[in-house]
Amino acid sequence: MNKQDAGAPLTPRIDVAALDRLFDLEGRRVFIPGGYGAIGEAVAWGFARRGARVAVAGPKGDKAKALAAQITAAGGQAVGLPLDAREPAQIAETVDLLAVDWGGIDILVNCVGIQREQSILEVTEEVFDQVYETNLKSAMFLAQAVARHQIAAGQGGRHVHILSVRAQLALRGRGYSAYCATKGGLLMLVKQHAMELAPHNITVNGVAPTFIQSDRIRPHLERERFREFILERNPLGRIGDPIEVVGQVIAFASPAGSYMTGQTIYIDGGVTASQ
Repeated sequence: MNKQDAGAPLTPRIDVAALDRLFDLEGRRVFIPGGYGAIGEAVAWGFARRGARVAVAGPKGDKAKALAAQITAAGGQAVGLPLDAREPAQIAETVDLLAVDWGGIDILVNCVGIQREQSILEVTEEVFDQVYETNLKSAMFLAQAVARHQIAAGQGGRHVHILSVRAQLALRGRGYSAYCATKGGLLMLVKQHAMELAPHNITVNGVAPTFIQSDRIRPHLERERFREFILERNPLGRIGDPIEVVGQVIAFASPAGSYMTGQTIYIDGGVTASQ
């Protein structure tokens, strides 16, 4: 170190312009498989409202296209695509076509996931495989397909996976073997992908909500005893809103998240902090 280096300040000057861009997503190209579910739809709207171009994908292509049409009608940029994320070949084909059409994919937000409740003595191979293929296997090949294009482009990228508090916590009195196992596996997949993609300036993170208001959990919440159980163990004492998940997804995907990778943030009203 020369004398000039020795006397130079270590703390960089604050780049005020960079602060203004912390949550800037203008022009970003975002692929959202599972994007028409409760959380996925909120995520799609969140990115579109910040100027990103979004591709909503799922097995019900009509629902994906309908949401894309609503976003477009509101002034956003969106397309809807049919996609069965349990099929790696279909994932690769869809991602390749999208990347060619858009000239690349900057951000993957994986909202794919299902739950099929069976107690340990009733779990069938068919159902376990279905949950595994949807929740974990799909994440592997969605990430692979997107990463191939991001690495080839050499511009870095972001991957955000939606997990669950069940990646960390089991649930008493319910048949969650397949769900917990796959979400726990996804937690480690996030860490491993973060390590493998870091040299390419691609960050990989997870967002793990607890029960969030949606039609999917409505039957559970309509059961008074179960609803009381959920609310009693939640320090904030309420069910979360899909919009409350979007903020952290955007933080990971925007410049604000540039120095975070391999992390999973729990959006749970304090549940995992108190168990």
